[in-house]
Amino acid sequence: MAKFDLTDDSVVVIIGSGAGGGTLGNELAQKGAKVVILEAGGRHEIEEFVNDEWASFSQLAWADVRTTGGSWRVAKDFPNLPAWIVKAVGGTTTHWAGASLRFEDHEFRARTHYGAIEGANLLDWPVTLAELEPFYARAEDRMGVTGTNGIPRLPGNNNYKVLAAGAKKLGYKDFHTGNMAINSEPRAERTSCHQLGFCFQGCKMGAKWSTLYTEIPAGEATGRLEVRPNSMVLKIEHDARGRATGVVYADAEGRQQRQRARVVCVAGNSIESPRLLLNSASAMFPNGMANSSGQVGRNYMRHTTGSVYAIFDKPVHMYRGTTMAGIVRDEAHHDPKRGFAGGYELETLSLGLPFMAAFLEPGAWGRGFASALDAYDHMAGLWIVGEDMPQANNRVTLDPTAKDKHGLPVAKVHFDDHRNDIAMRDHAYGQGRALYEAVGATRTFETTPYPSTHNLGTNRMSANARDGVVDKWGKAHDLPNLYVSDGSQFTSGAACNPTLTIVALAIRQAEHLAGRMARGEV
Repeated sequence: MAKFDLTDDSVVVIIGSGAGGGTLGNELAQKGAKVVILEAGGRHEIEEFVNDEWASFSQLAWADVRTTGGSWRVAKDFPNLPAWIVKAVGGTTTHWAGASLRFEDHEFRARTHYGAIEGANLLDWPVTLAELEPFYARAEDRMGVTGTNGIPRLPGNNNYKVLAAGAKKLGYKDFHTGNMAINSEPRAERTSCHQLGFCFQGCKMGAKWSTLYTEIPAGEATGRLEVRPNSMVLKIEHDARGRATGVVYADAEGRQQRQRARVVCVAGNSIESPRLLLNSASAMFPNGMANSSGQVGRNYMRHTTGSVYAIFDKPVHMYRGTTMAGIVRDEAHHDPKRGFAGGYELETLSLGLPFMAAFLEPGAWGRGFASALDAYDHMAGLWIVGEDMPQANNRVTLDPTAKDKHGLPVAKVHFDDHRNDIAMRDHAYGQGRALYEAVGATRTFETTPYPSTHNLGTNRMSANARDGVVDKWGKAHDLPNLYVSDGSQFTSGAACNPTLTIVALAIRQAEHLAGRMARGEV
């Protein structure tokens, strides 16, 4: 296994090992580059995953303190946990549900299609669907996405059967068991899904795609990829010419190390990535690295989410089978007649009983709450995934007082729903209730959004340097050898789960970066 010297300035340093960082690391290693991935969390292999929600949360979740601001309910209920993401090798690809859908063409051109929406900071992507389609195809093949490349879709569990029956009653046409990066049959030396129902806790079968046991081992096998777990990057350094020269990180013992670099790629999720850039301020970059536009940390998106649950006379046992077992796409289009721009999906969702107690109505108790939990085995559930509006004041900043164990300011996440988000969520709540009532629900109830799992924006792509942080390849406008390789580069969020697009962009970025390196441009 590769082991590179701290003084080796020919390596590409990637910060983060999830969908973006893990994929990019493998792609570059396969192309002959030397790569060091620095991951803040530990390395937990498949056999270490636990089918227990709270134990798994303690094992995998990024629980470092962050602070919150704004009117979103998360700031009240979970003030130090705005996001439910992973701090471990593989990043949030160990936790994600597996839903893998492409953006629609109009979702790359939100400003053009939606127009000027008051309070929204809309911008068209500098990338089109046509440009990304070949990389989507490669990502789908790499990840084994069901419903593509002749791969059969997964079977529908009871939660999906209820969803599908209700969707049909409402006249919906576009619903299925999903384009999922979960093997429906053995593929790529991984087994098929065993329908255990603990998708968020790390797939003990390895049927769900994760960089932990796909991209990263493949890259390590080349002898050109080194992964260093428990390595928290504190600062990116640069020279007098404004070129990134390496990073300072804290190792497992808390000692500061300096890794030199030819190129630095930031893939730490949409909260930690802007935090790192802001903490890397210098005399040359007084407002934070790559922040001449003032856009680092801004335009934070989390999708317009929420859930609808329903209770039926007969048992459903929604927790059996894949957690996200089906998707209704009929509302994903742009139709302003509904009273909002953009669209949303309805996706089956099941939380285990402990998490249901925590998220159903945080802090609540009483007969109504307890009776819902009593009916847990008779319950079906769905989650809303809608395109929220980027807003300049929805942002990640450095907290003025709270510090981490290394003495650095922690991330403060401010979020206010846009009125478009509220109108979309209300419409989705109504459709979710109607869907379940159409097939005999005796009781329905809505839940507020949980801590964010789809964290987007904050280092967005833009054609013009004044409007964003990176260009169409994810390269910082301000530095020739600094890249952003995660969901923070998203210009808008679209009405679908983001991981497939992150992977497609990473494959595309690797081709671009390998070409620049071959030509001696970096």
